[in-house]
Amino acid sequence: MPFEKSNPFVAFRRELHRFPEVSGQEFETQQRIKAFVSAFSPDQLSEVGKTGLLLQYGLDANGPVTLIRADIDALPIQEVNDFEHKSRTAGVSHKCGHDGHTAILSRLAAHLAEKPLRKGRVYLLFQPAEETGQGAEAVLNDPDFAAIRPDRVFALHNLPGFKPGTIVCKSGTFTSAVQSLIVTFTGKVSHSAEPEKGINPAYLMAEFTLKSRTLVNADSRSEDFALITPVYTTLGEKSYGISAGYGEVHLTLRTRTSPKMEHLTSQLLNILSILSARTGIEIETAITEVFFANQNHIDAFEQIKASAGKLGFEFLEKPEPFKWGEDFGLFTQHFKGAMFGIGAGENSPALHNDDYDFNDDLIEPAARLFRELIDIQHG
Repeated sequence: MPFEKSNPFVAFRRELHRFPEVSGQEFETQQRIKAFVSAFSPDQLSEVGKTGLLLQYGLDANGPVTLIRADIDALPIQEVNDFEHKSRTAGVSHKCGHDGHTAILSRLAAHLAEKPLRKGRVYLLFQPAEETGQGAEAVLNDPDFAAIRPDRVFALHNLPGFKPGTIVCKSGTFTSAVQSLIVTFTGKVSHSAEPEKGINPAYLMAEFTLKSRTLVNADSRSEDFALITPVYTTLGEKSYGISAGYGEVHLTLRTRTSPKMEHLTSQLLNILSILSARTGIEIETAITEVFFANQNHIDAFEQIKASAGKLGFEFLEKPEPFKWGEDFGLFTQHFKGAMFGIGAGENSPALHNDDYDFNDDLIEPAARLFRELIDIQHG
């Protein structure tokens, strides 16, 4: 049944939507979450990963340990919607539904307060900086998190384009490995009437960009899926009497697995080395915004499938991974677990579209599914 506007979790989600903060800057978001979830009596509440929050339920040191994670950051996208809860921050908005994910985890906290665990411990992680791939690493490296060794880890993502409430999952790779490659080309400036007296990197940059296309396999069903997307380039200055001496090419890379990402990156660097040999252009490269592939453990996948069935939720086993990255993948590299999706509606604007908004009707069913997963081991 759709939520009424008076529902406190919907109201909280919309409050977060009005006051979004980008990755690594979620200071007010952290405090809003802390103020809201404190009413649900966690046994321990601590700040982690600079702007994240960790709630503990249960004090049994010998029982099972489960971690449920939600992301909390927004995107640098201007809101175009004009509804009452539209973003009040120019150029920043929740266009990936992390405000909804946060509301779901808050609702789960209420469930845990209403029905305490019989054994073990459950941790609810409100994680910052997912969009830049830095949040999971910050949490895992936080001393306050180091002592926690979860037996299972779970997370979700809302999925526009799928029937509302449908649970979408698969074993093995669920989301792609993603990282971005920055290449800088340093030549020598000269007068544009005498380009031979300088070294202009423009043609090398163009050749490298075009050559990168030969490595693309856009079929996401293939084990050799490899997507290379040019996202940014710059060259020289807007001064027509100067032949450029410096430029940059930024590419975002996507593969099915992290080992395949290493191979694709090596291929690109080899192409770059061959093309730039004897050009006199100095090449520097850097990797940024690394997302490890989410590797869903078969046991965790089966628990999600069984829990969805028990609750009467429609379940869809996706044949191939999603092409986008999610930094929860770093958790699945360290702990047994899985990520799943929940359909947000066939006609919903896509993630990262400027007219997207989270479907509030997903808060309760998603929280119930997480509670069902918890009860498998914690009673």
